[in-house]
Amino acid sequence: MELEKPVTGDIVPVILFFHGGSFAHSSANSAIYDTLCRRLVGMCKAVVVSVNYRRAPENPYPCAYDDGWAALKWVNSRPWLKSEEDSKVHIYMVGDSSGGNIVHNVALKAVESGIEVLGNILLNPMFGGQERTESEKRLDGKYFVTIQDRDWYWRAFLPEGEDRDHAACNPFGPNGKSLVGMKFPKSLVVVAGLDLVQDWQLAYVEGLKKAGQEVKHLYLDKATIGFYLLPNNDHFYTVMDEISNFMLKMISLERLAMETNAKIGLF
Repeated sequence: MELEKPVTGDIVPVILFFHGGSFAHSSANSAIYDTLCRRLVGMCKAVVVSVNYRRAPENPYPCAYDDGWAALKWVNSRPWLKSEEDSKVHIYMVGDSSGGNIVHNVALKAVESGIEVLGNILLNPMFGGQERTESEKRLDGKYFVTIQDRDWYWRAFLPEGEDRDHAACNPFGPNGKSLVGMKFPKSLVVVAGLDLVQDWQLAYVEGLKKAGQEVKHLYLDKATIGFYLLPNNDHFYTVMDEISNFMLKMISLERLAMETNAKIGLF
């Protein structure tokens, strides 16, 4: 179905959502992700487009990124998603686990292609590398996930013959792409203290900072993977508030910029 008019005259955030599942399982139709997307609609007063990207091992790298890029181009081209005030689609990207990884890589493509993404929200993003970090050793097998699991998922996704220092896995590693001087989206990165790959997530935050990019990270010491999927823990409400505040701040900045441009146009 195609609509011909903007959904409203006000600024409407459009969230492109990428589900988790370590590139290999879950889907946009999974109940936990459908519910999360519905929560984002109500909480952020947003349109949410949930992407059912192809999964490994049948569809390895770069299939998930290609599908994410196709979805972003589709969203950016829909006239009914444009806000009447400035005729723009106000795009944000949200993803958890492998979905957070996809957010980063689709954002890179967006910058290179001139499509504006206003903000990235990465929940327990799935990154890694060849080196075994302290958190991987300390938390191996203790909270739902093992190093062996993670290694298998990467082998299933990465190009044959590549190791975990491939840029898809280790974005600021030896084969990563520099973001220095790039107009990369502002980012919110949520890290669970009981996620065994937290060291790689924190390294991602540091990589953004070193590149001069704007990033806020939320570290929840006692949270496990997927804590944001069910409202049965205090961490759930903390991260929902953070997401809401991040979106509200970005929308306020957009309104301020529009008002400033309108005043300049009067002179």
